[in-house]
Amino acid sequence: MVKQESAVRTVLEPLAHFDLSSTQTQTSIRSLAVSTVSNSQTLIYVGTESGSLLLLSSNPEDTSKEEPAPDVPQKNKPGPGTVSFIRSVSVGESSVESVIVLREIGKVLVLCDGYLHLVDALLGQSVKRLSSVKGVSAIAKRVRSSETESSNLWETFDIAKDNSYSSTSQRILQKLGGGIRANGTIVKEHVQQSEGNYVFSIVIGKRLLLIELVLGNRAGKSDREVDDVDSAFVILKEIQCIDGVKSMVWLNDSVIVGTSNGYSLFSCVTGQSGVIFSLPDVSSHTLLKLLWKERKVLLLVDNVGVVVDSHGQPIGGSLVFYMTPNSIGELSLYAIVVGDGKMELYHKKSGNTIQTITFGGEGVGPCIVADEEDGGGKLVVVATATKVICYRKVPSEEQIKDLLRKKDFKEAISLVQELECEGEMSKEMLSFVHAQVGYLLLFDLHFEEAVDHFLQSETMQPSEVFPFIMRDPSRWSLLVPRNRYWGLHPPPAPLEDVVDDGLMAIQRAIFLKKAGVETAVDDEFLLNPPNRAELLELAIKNIIRYLKVSRETELTSSVREGVDTLLMYLYRALNLVDDMEKLASSGNSCVVEELETLLDDSGHLRTLAFLYSCKGRSSKALSIWRILARNYSSGLWKDPALGTGLQDGNTNVLSGRDVAAAEASKILEESSDQDLVLQHLGWIADINPVLAVKILTSEKRLIQLSPDEVVAAIDSKKVEILQRYLQWLIEDQDSNDTQLHTLYALSLAKSAVESFEADTISQDAGGNSIFQCPVRERLQIFLQSSDLYDPEEVLDLIEGSELWLEKAILYRKSGQETLVLQILALKLEDSEAAEQYCAEIGRPDAYMQLLDMYLDPQNGKEPMFKAAVRLLHNHGESLDPLQVLETLSPDMPLQLASDTILRMFRARIHHHRQGQIVHNLSHAIDVDTRLARMEERSRHVQINDESLCDSCHARLGTKLFAMYPDDTVVCYKCFRRQGESTSVTGHDFRRDILFKPGWLVTR
Repeated sequence: MVKQESAVRTVLEPLAHFDLSSTQTQTSIRSLAVSTVSNSQTLIYVGTESGSLLLLSSNPEDTSKEEPAPDVPQKNKPGPGTVSFIRSVSVGESSVESVIVLREIGKVLVLCDGYLHLVDALLGQSVKRLSSVKGVSAIAKRVRSSETESSNLWETFDIAKDNSYSSTSQRILQKLGGGIRANGTIVKEHVQQSEGNYVFSIVIGKRLLLIELVLGNRAGKSDREVDDVDSAFVILKEIQCIDGVKSMVWLNDSVIVGTSNGYSLFSCVTGQSGVIFSLPDVSSHTLLKLLWKERKVLLLVDNVGVVVDSHGQPIGGSLVFYMTPNSIGELSLYAIVVGDGKMELYHKKSGNTIQTITFGGEGVGPCIVADEEDGGGKLVVVATATKVICYRKVPSEEQIKDLLRKKDFKEAISLVQELECEGEMSKEMLSFVHAQVGYLLLFDLHFEEAVDHFLQSETMQPSEVFPFIMRDPSRWSLLVPRNRYWGLHPPPAPLEDVVDDGLMAIQRAIFLKKAGVETAVDDEFLLNPPNRAELLELAIKNIIRYLKVSRETELTSSVREGVDTLLMYLYRALNLVDDMEKLASSGNSCVVEELETLLDDSGHLRTLAFLYSCKGRSSKALSIWRILARNYSSGLWKDPALGTGLQDGNTNVLSGRDVAAAEASKILEESSDQDLVLQHLGWIADINPVLAVKILTSEKRLIQLSPDEVVAAIDSKKVEILQRYLQWLIEDQDSNDTQLHTLYALSLAKSAVESFEADTISQDAGGNSIFQCPVRERLQIFLQSSDLYDPEEVLDLIEGSELWLEKAILYRKSGQETLVLQILALKLEDSEAAEQYCAEIGRPDAYMQLLDMYLDPQNGKEPMFKAAVRLLHNHGESLDPLQVLETLSPDMPLQLASDTILRMFRARIHHHRQGQIVHNLSHAIDVDTRLARMEERSRHVQINDESLCDSCHARLGTKLFAMYPDDTVVCYKCFRRQGESTSVTGHDFRRDILFKPGWLVTR
């Protein structure tokens, strides 16, 4: 196995030592045991080769303010950091092999001369030998992980029926005053049939006995008041074992023993055994250690510690020791091994060497280490042949501080995490250490790592970094908490000072290194001294990173104001324009008064405008956008769009003027301040008329603008803006103001006349027009759809123009039928429209009047025979044949006239017969069904003032409407809206939709 590199921690520090020669005892130490009485007293039991048991007392802490421990004579009570001898007793004639402290009852169980001896904890009474068992070579106390993982031995075993040890049990129970009935049942009343805290496994030769210490005559007595004479062992079970057991551990239901040949496991329930490891002949001695915190067992194989569970299965990784241990102990997270005068601490999970301590020179012989029973104490005791040395566990905080002073930040955080995971340190302390490490790294100029630790601290407040940004005193000084961080770093200072002090320390370290003096400055900085500007930029970027993350957490309003305001300061320091504008234009808590001068003086007017807008200061924001638009236009400022260098010709990049107008329009679209809107409307209209229209027609504002004042304020040169605003009022706001309708019609008519005179009539929307369709088309649609304008005023305006269709619509509104027919038939030569108009009039004389116009156009114009023939063909049945014959022109070709007259007569006959058929069928067919079928065949559609739009369900009234081939009828507003997103506007509204041949449309 490869040994992992390890960091060094100071986990243990020397406390005191005791020399056995001071007791004038000429012997060596064989065994050790430790028992903590309180924070101020720890008892140390030393077993010697000569069979004596010594009691030492250690005081690991300063207890000057504590009450004296009652169990130790005051004259022998040790002072802080000392070990004192209390007394000793003689147990036997050979070495004391094992010492087990029964702290709950104030007793100590000692293995000596093959017997078990019981003595009180302070060695004040005589030693009692428990003669019920002899020849014991090893003993181990049972440890249970939980009730679910181990069995209750009294419930598992039937002692009375086990012949292998019935005679022994009888003798013991007889001594206790009980007896055995004829059937062999235990009858001693006070022997409870449940397992107590004092169950042990012992090895006698090839026998493994499971025994329990039974305390007799306990009525009315505490455990400490039980007389030794009342104590004895009850054998629970006997298991066939193996020779040469040197060490033993009992965990749950398994007893693990170690011999020179390896390790074996015995089940205390079934008695079955199995081999865990077999060792080669060259292997060292076997050694077992129960790891109390994990409830696992460590088996030593040469210099490797293998951790197994209660079933003998290896768990996790192995620990590789630098030496072959004489003894193994446990302290919190660490395994302790001693040998050859050294003590080493290994992390139980990582296997890393944490600390190495030398306490004796080479050749000191076997060493022993003892720890407190639960493995979580504060004292570790090691012993050579003649010395006992106590080591105190350094408090966790002191360990962390020591690592931080050594700049070993990673190891410090690792230690805190381990302690927190083990429940020995709170989560708040972990956050505290992260913050402390962050500060140390910050002053060491490792800004990125510092902020990483700041972000991992859940208790650190963003206001703690304010002093690094603004000098005290400032608006934010009172928000900074006065936390204490162990005094390991200087007080917070502006980042410029931190960088300057750090650079001075680097220069000083470089000088000292040349003189051969080692310093704590990072070698990387010594080899490549950093640049001040680069360091300062890196520091600001990382503080920005911390504040940006902090913005997403729950903060008080005052702290949030400080975070956002100081974040803007830092953005400004690095000229991060995009970040500044993003922060200013989004929801933020910046204090405007703190930033106005900064942004104005530095020329970041866009950011200031966004900030004003976000804080509801619309007037100031609009003033800035107006200034920016004027400066971009005049060339005083460089347009940002000009510096982008477009690579793609299709890329649409807005100029600075456009952006200024767009941002101003966003403010004005929501503003109900009419004066403010009209004040800034002009310059926005100069840049982008569409934005001006969006401002005027916005429905985002709570209170709409006054139409009269808006119309009066619109520049007379901005005709399209006026028209679009009037259109919105009329069509979208359903305005019934006759003045607005007339104004709109006059404006459209004037534009149409000018367009016609300039010969720019086109079906396109036109170059920079804000409208999608030509002005004449908009004029025609409006003239047809509205009944609220004054036709006479419009006629006066276009009277001398060539807008004949518009004139026809207006004459129609005025009821001048003849003029309408003349324009449709003679000026526009639109036979279809003329015939449709005749149908609307509904009188037969209208067709005759139209026929007269075709045959006698006057004004030197040739007769329109084809149009006349079409009229006769389509509507001949409506004309009087005699009148037609009288009207026919003598110049009309005979063939054409005869065919026309013949068709007219046939049509009349067909129409007459058709009427007779219908009349005869009406007696046999339901009237409603007949009418429905006739309506379907003739596609007759009745539209009246109460009809509803099939799209918006509004009443059609007198408005212009559209009818699709599927008989769907929609109002003009819905028709227009549909046309903006579909190809509906491709229809000729006048011909294809409203006046489709074969349809009868009435109101």
